[in-house]
Amino acid sequence: MLPLTDATIRASFVNASLRERKNLSLPADFNELDWDSLDFLGWRDRKYPSLGYVVVDLDGTPTGILLRQGDAPHRARPQCSWCEDVHLPNDVVFYSARRAGAAGRNGNTIGTLACAKFECARNVRRLPPVAYLGFDVEAARLERVAALREHITAFARRVLEGDETR
Repeated sequence: MLPLTDATIRASFVNASLRERKNLSLPADFNELDWDSLDFLGWRDRKYPSLGYVVVDLDGTPTGILLRQGDAPHRARPQCSWCEDVHLPNDVVFYSARRAGAAGRNGNTIGTLACAKFECARNVRRLPPVAYLGFDVEAARLERVAALREHITAFARRVLEGDETR
């Protein structure tokens, strides 16, 4: 991911009001981020813990999405829809996002299960267990990284569906 500025991030949000963009808190470690190792930028708001933010590179354009964590508890441990890690070392929660444009203003939302603190990039880069003799763990890791990028990009495109200005 290319390095982003505060202003670029705030301007990138497609489903947030001007007030929501102005009030968002950037990640605490924003100035130390390793942009080369990020498939997307994701963080929780320090002031409003139920809010999460994701910025994805969508066709060369940073696309920000405001997410709200659901309140309902899960009956079983869910799997992240983005990194699909079956050996999760972290919690997975339900997030909803307003769609962009008129659809979102009319109350249309979509949801996803994602790592609570957006640890997906780290999860997919861990070496997977050897599945069989001759299993190429590095190729499997690269496939998981590519799948994460596809999943997060597909989610961003679904948020944009129905936005007649794009």
